[in-house]
Amino acid sequence: MIQNLFTQKKPLLSFEVFPPKKEEEFDSVYQTLNSLKLLNPDFISVTYGAGGSRSKKTIEIASYIQDKLHIEALSHMTCVGNTKEDIRKICRELSEQGLTHVLALRGDRPQYMTDEQFDAREFTYASELVDFLKSGTKLEVAGACYPEKHYEAPTAESDLARLREKVDAGCSFLITQLFFDNRFFYSFREACEKSGISVPICAGIMPITTAKQLGTTVSLSGSSVPKELSDLIAKYADHPEDMRKAGIDFAIRQIQDLMQQGAAGIHIYTMNKAKTASEIVKQTFL
Repeated sequence: MIQNLFTQKKPLLSFEVFPPKKEEEFDSVYQTLNSLKLLNPDFISVTYGAGGSRSKKTIEIASYIQDKLHIEALSHMTCVGNTKEDIRKICRELSEQGLTHVLALRGDRPQYMTDEQFDAREFTYASELVDFLKSGTKLEVAGACYPEKHYEAPTAESDLARLREKVDAGCSFLITQLFFDNRFFYSFREACEKSGISVPICAGIMPITTAKQLGTTVSLSGSSVPKELSDLIAKYADHPEDMRKAGIDFAIRQIQDLMQQGAAGIHIYTMNKAKTASEIVKQTFL
């Protein structure tokens, strides 16, 4: 069980990968995973699209991680576009493959959902999915959290209250949305402790290696960009290799600081780029 690993070492090292949209690119995921295995991660999470559009691919990849690489696999599961019966079906598929860990997410609203469908969805919050899974399965469930608050939450306090509901429903550990300023993580961790949230929190780190990636990432995550990072973009945007090196160095320094400050885990959003992850880990964990 992943939750037991937090008592054995600190910090844990984990990665996120995703199933490619194009079938012909799918084999590259296994090459990426084989390379990531050499970095000795404690677990690897696997995403899927809104509404579970890639759930079978998620399970296929997670099975490879667990059965072939002998690494704990964490399958993402979103509920915004799923009914309770849909979730039961996915749980059966997970069970058939012997997969026992999920990251329970509300997920982003699928483009195909009408306002009527969205308002009538069976799961409003991720906490409801966590409760549903813990009451009907033996899955170990992790949850997501937001150091700078979820973009839909009216206040940080209300967001923290929702997180407390999720943890009380049965989340055994948390993984943060990506962030670029560690002060947000430390303030968030302190707020969690004060509110009675005591489960381990993994810091989610995404290396920014291109200027375009930063724009896309910020628009999707709502994360703020510190001046140091924006200055790097301005300086190296037209020099791809220098930008890549600078972005990796920024992530390395961010992780080193988090490790010094006792982060329970470092979760690297790899974007399926094993070389980048390897360069970072060799300067931080190895």
